[in-house]
Amino acid sequence: MTELLQWPRRLWEATQERLFFLPPFPDQIDSLALFSLLLVAGLLIGETLHARLRWPRLIGYVLAGTFFGPSLLGWIGVEALAQARPIADAALGLLLLEAGRRLDLRWLASNPALLRGAVGDIALSFIAIYLFASLVVGLSPVWAAATAAVTMASAPAVVLLTVEESKAQGQVTERVVLYSSLASAVSFVLFAFVLGIVHSELAGNWLNAVAHPVWVVVGGSAIAWFVSRFALAVAARLPKRSLAQVFILVASALFAVGLARMLAVPVFLTLFLMGALLAFRDERQALRYTELPEAHWLLAIILFVVVGASLPWREFTWLTGLYALGLLCVRAAAKIVALYFADGEPAPLKRLLVGVGVQPLSATAVFMAYEISGLYPDVGRSVLLLPLFAAAIMEIAGPALCRFALAYAGETERTDQNAGDIG
Repeated sequence: MTELLQWPRRLWEATQERLFFLPPFPDQIDSLALFSLLLVAGLLIGETLHARLRWPRLIGYVLAGTFFGPSLLGWIGVEALAQARPIADAALGLLLLEAGRRLDLRWLASNPALLRGAVGDIALSFIAIYLFASLVVGLSPVWAAATAAVTMASAPAVVLLTVEESKAQGQVTERVVLYSSLASAVSFVLFAFVLGIVHSELAGNWLNAVAHPVWVVVGGSAIAWFVSRFALAVAARLPKRSLAQVFILVASALFAVGLARMLAVPVFLTLFLMGALLAFRDERQALRYTELPEAHWLLAIILFVVVGASLPWREFTWLTGLYALGLLCVRAAAKIVALYFADGEPAPLKRLLVGVGVQPLSATAVFMAYEISGLYPDVGRSVLLLPLFAAAIMEIAGPALCRFALAYAGETERTDQNAGDIG
């Protein structure tokens, strides 16, 4: 390649002597241009898999990031990923904002079976993953707790995008959205406590062990409260369902993302809380029926391409892969058992499908794992490979499992021919 560039380089340098405004001969393609090509590749792969195999588009986005990212072909470097991280934060934030807005606490309060299902899912998943990571993998209690906090929850962003893509509606759909949102909310709180445990275990600093989780929870809650109040106050003065309200919703979310990044508060926690507050405090229904435009799929492409490229496949070992598969099997069993026996309202097969539908584990888990490992990179990165590889596997399998559950329940717009009649 170097020899092929010699002649264009000499010609460029000769021209530069006469045209002084020309920049030096580019030795490599600009990182932004490469990242843009990666997004195009992700879009094409996602659309191709969806059109020919009926796979969820998210799988194509993740595969593109994985193949062209630093761990495999290396077309996209670490610097380009670092430049794209703020955009990925904004994308994840907007998707979790929608997940928070879909969190119907009043429905949960009026239906004890739903509450039992949510508590059972959260408790059994955390305990099962903790015991597996501690007893089978041999992680210390602090890192077993970190692994459980990162991987116990579903991925509400994946669930919402899958529901939207398949245009699903019905009992299974609503329960999958509710349970995935609730489990994520609890995992965010556990994540804050785990930060304190990590500080106390590795640094022996009691002040950081107490202050950091408080900073995360209080800071995220304060930003979410302030920005949600601001958004509702402005939106109430605008026509309902107007483009102006959509603009206020998006602009407020980006404002919250900026504040969270500035104050070192996790974006995913802040935006989820903001969405929940928007839904709970919107008494005048100023934004209740305002939806994000179709352009948020562009953000989904960016998010899942970045997540795919961020996965540390260079550090993959077969033993870690087997442990990750074991963790996912334990996690799947815990969720299916908890939701099958706790929520007795739908038909038995529908309860089983709800347990299958909440399996996605994706961007939120990856971002939480990197948030913890960033505190102590020398230690955290190695012990958090297990949840990272579990998330990597579910990047591919999770959307497919969720789509299968919704289609088999007969709640998608276009279901498979083999879908069962379980109504």
